[in-house]
Amino acid sequence: YLYAHLRLSIFPLDTGCFHCSERIVQLPSWNGFVFVEAVVFIFLYGFQLVSSLFVSFQACHSEKHVGQFYTVPPAHVRIVFPYGLPRRYIEQVKTFNEACLMVRQPALEVISYLKKTDFSKPALRYVFYGVRGSGKSLSLCHTVHFCYTQGWLVLHIPDALRWVKDCTELLPSSYNTSRFDQPLQAVEWLRNFRTTNEQFLSKIKIKQRYVWTKREFTEEGSLLGELVDQGISRVKSSSDVVGALMKELRLQSGQPESNFRLAVAVNSVNALWGKSNIMKEDRSAVDPEELTLIHNLRKLMNNDWTGGAIITTVSQTGSVLIPKSAYLPQELLGKKGFDTMDPFVPVSVPNYSEKEFESCYLYYMDRHWLQHPQSLTEDGKKELIFLSNRNPTMLERICSSL
Repeated sequence: YLYAHLRLSIFPLDTGCFHCSERIVQLPSWNGFVFVEAVVFIFLYGFQLVSSLFVSFQACHSEKHVGQFYTVPPAHVRIVFPYGLPRRYIEQVKTFNEACLMVRQPALEVISYLKKTDFSKPALRYVFYGVRGSGKSLSLCHTVHFCYTQGWLVLHIPDALRWVKDCTELLPSSYNTSRFDQPLQAVEWLRNFRTTNEQFLSKIKIKQRYVWTKREFTEEGSLLGELVDQGISRVKSSSDVVGALMKELRLQSGQPESNFRLAVAVNSVNALWGKSNIMKEDRSAVDPEELTLIHNLRKLMNNDWTGGAIITTVSQTGSVLIPKSAYLPQELLGKKGFDTMDPFVPVSVPNYSEKEFESCYLYYMDRHWLQHPQSLTEDGKKELIFLSNRNPTMLERICSSL
């Protein structure tokens, strides 16, 4: 009974009934046999309830799996998301020693579209949007993981805002004097790209010759891995290597001789047309278009290529000079960004439904994340609903202190 009380919010209401989650079990009397019978029933029902929270990963997740969790294999976490997961989710992964993602309708919607896509047509653009903390980034991660398991080449930008905000080193571009390179961020991204797409580096050959310095160049027909290694080993040319890499993938994707599907996944895509807080030497702000990384990433957002898909999110978190209440694509992308992305498929990411909240609540209980006795009661659960408004991020923040 104590196990059931702590793990499943099961507690006696009176001598004749038990309250089990949302089910009330009437007992004819309160004697030893009935007590044992009730405990056995509660244990079995509780085991079924907790086990129903989880589903194995498969490409055929459907609406019947909404609200359930699936575990991303540790090897996939290291390969697909070497640095692509939200910070607080990474802390949760370390705490629970597992990476569990909830199956939600927005990700299932995009995945269903990808399965039906005609890849001979220009790449379709998908935009996850919603209020702050509703789960846009994890919906993107779920979709990226699906693409990886289906053998796609994944070009993942975990947070485009970092490219217009956090810059420890800014250098004039050696290729175009009107632009600026961010070599350290370019090298970091190239390393992670190599980790995620190692299987493609020895299969894809580049179609053009690239000259980096008077003595360094990459010949036409070289392997894609050689191009990536050039950017990692020669930090000064890393930003231009990123541009060359994106150009090669854009031109080769969907071609008859190419044997890969390209998934371009960008978190906080609105940063490409927003404001930058990076300063030049004269203390004036750098326009995002002046950054080599942003300039080349914008080209990928044009659906003038085939054989893949563009999957993005818009985010108000960290946006410069954007109202905190804004969350619609038109508000966050601005006129220029909206015109560039249009047409696109908008995918709303709402707060948790009642079913999703219950699933998350039971998951936290099952992992002993909720330690305060009051949080295990029905009144405590109602208080969590009131305080969080079923917002995933707010719920996680509140529960982390319980």
